[in-house]
Amino acid sequence: MKIGILKETQKGEKRVSLSPNIAKQLIAKGFQIIVEEEAGKGSSYKDSDFTAVNASIEKRGVVFKEADVLIKINPFDDEDLKLVDKGQILISQLYHKSNPKLIEAIAAKGATAFSMDAIPRISRAQDMDVLSSQNNLAGYKAVILGAYEMTKIFPLMMTAAGTITPSKVLIFGVGVAGLQAIATAKRLGAVVEATDIRSETKEQAESLGAKFISVDNEGEESEGGYAKEASEDFAKRQKEAVNKSLFQADLVITTANIPGRKAPTLITREQVEQMKNGAVIIDLAAAQGGNCELSKLNETVIINGVKVIGTTIAPESVATNASELFAKNIYNFLVHLTEDANFKWDLEEEITDETLIVKDGNIRKN
Repeated sequence: MKIGILKETQKGEKRVSLSPNIAKQLIAKGFQIIVEEEAGKGSSYKDSDFTAVNASIEKRGVVFKEADVLIKINPFDDEDLKLVDKGQILISQLYHKSNPKLIEAIAAKGATAFSMDAIPRISRAQDMDVLSSQNNLAGYKAVILGAYEMTKIFPLMMTAAGTITPSKVLIFGVGVAGLQAIATAKRLGAVVEATDIRSETKEQAESLGAKFISVDNEGEESEGGYAKEASEDFAKRQKEAVNKSLFQADLVITTANIPGRKAPTLITREQVEQMKNGAVIIDLAAAQGGNCELSKLNETVIINGVKVIGTTIAPESVATNASELFAKNIYNFLVHLTEDANFKWDLEEEITDETLIVKDGNIRKN
């Protein structure tokens, strides 16, 4: 079976879906690997790194023509689909719930498609979970970006000229990204508070040293490991509970996403206008509409002295590590789906069933 690794074309994307090390491991299992030329350049992988492990380097058109399986990180776009043939297998993050037209276009080509963002949150699928592996890095990077944009330092510092008090950090969303943000901010010496719709995250946040801002919870739990949309009443009570911390915070990081839905608005313009002059908001949900009402993807908006930076959960700025982890997720996924380098097509098995969105031109999941 020939696996084609495509160069990412999305603006700002530096990651690649397979690293040379993982390519070597797949080749040892009987797969052939074809990599689009310079696909790994943004992640500091040279073409020669791939050829050194017996992967081949080809032009984009050749990869599409020869590969049985086509893999990339971001959704296949219209230009990609022009080159896709009937019977080919596509693997990427398709975000199928919010991209119905893409799924219809893939089906029209007679192709098969797996969506990596649909990996179920079950214990045996943890080593395939690209959302967790990438969000972990995104949480770390959000704190580093915030530290760069702030005009203060994080830790308590006692000097001959006086004492510097520690910065206050507030994190919305205690998922994988939020937990890593808590841990990173604490390591840097900040005073950290966190809040989440899911009451079961309280213990996790506190175990990392954050103060959890509790809101009376009336059934606002998670669905499949993800937060669900909060009720209007809960959202109002959460806003009231966090306002004091929000208005005192030096850095705010928001991480709340709901699969297939617009990101919930957690911080309004009115709230931003009451924040401290010089405060920074890093909105990791900007690609899904943003947790802050003022967020704009890949832009910095300054309101009343507050910086609102809209970014994504994709950690392109640490592309080498992000690519390594994504590649390992892909390896585990392929090993799970195949036997002797051929797909098993066990449609009764949960991981296969949840991730197989289109099979031979037929849409299975909406």
